[in-house]
Amino acid sequence: MFLATEKKDVRFHELAKGTGRRVRHRRVAEGSGEEVERAELVKGYELEKGKFVELTPEELEAVQPEKSNAIDIEDFVDLDEIDPMFYEKSYYLAPDTKRGGGKPYTLLRKTLEKKNKIAIGQFVMRSKQYLAAVRPYDGVLVLETMFYPDEIRPKSDAKTTDAKVTDREMTMATQLIDGLSTEWDPKRYRDAYRERVLDLIKKKAKGKEVVAEPEVTPEVPRDLMAALQASYEAMQSQRKGKRGARKAHTRRSSSGQRRKRSA
Repeated sequence: MFLATEKKDVRFHELAKGTGRRVRHRRVAEGSGEEVERAELVKGYELEKGKFVELTPEELEAVQPEKSNAIDIEDFVDLDEIDPMFYEKSYYLAPDTKRGGGKPYTLLRKTLEKKNKIAIGQFVMRSKQYLAAVRPYDGVLVLETMFYPDEIRPKSDAKTTDAKVTDREMTMATQLIDGLSTEWDPKRYRDAYRERVLDLIKKKAKGKEVVAEPEVTPEVPRDLMAALQASYEAMQSQRKGKRGARKAHTRRSSSGQRRKRSA
């Protein structure tokens, strides 16, 4: 198993302001304020506010699932049946060729591709049991660790509403979605916030003074129809601009080819 993704978050350390000195945190016992050595730490599960059950490493080890390098496949389901909400983290899977895993790996991948199926199973990693989906992806097998059903919070927690919308608003919204519909290309998207933070760090490192821009909070439109119309017109204008740029590029390319032929 090899991690298929990596976080690109900008990480910071805590410093004492104006000194450049790292701040370290100590483990202290609540109430006494005494520092606790790592060897003296035990796990505690809070039954109710302020009431804990202590568990030793030996007690936890006794109930840990049996370690194994195997992924136990239990079911095969259609690729489209699993809601993306269940997926947690992605890993590339590679065959253990030294133990003859190459052919079974290829057979499973090709069969899943042919049947448009995902294999569902469970496995143990770092003393924890995981639910997992194994699926083909661009010539390899990918394992997705998944949330168990009781880890998915009920949708009632979102406290949504079902407001009334008019047919005219639905028509305009449909046109807007149709106009912006395209093929999935992840390269079109970037983390603009991370780029701004890194740019800020570079400027500060060079001693430049940075003035923070005021935060602008977008307002909820009172006239939904007018907002949809404005979005649709902006989308149309943007599309025309792109088409014009493509035509200009084509004309420049054609004229360049004609000049080459003349030469």
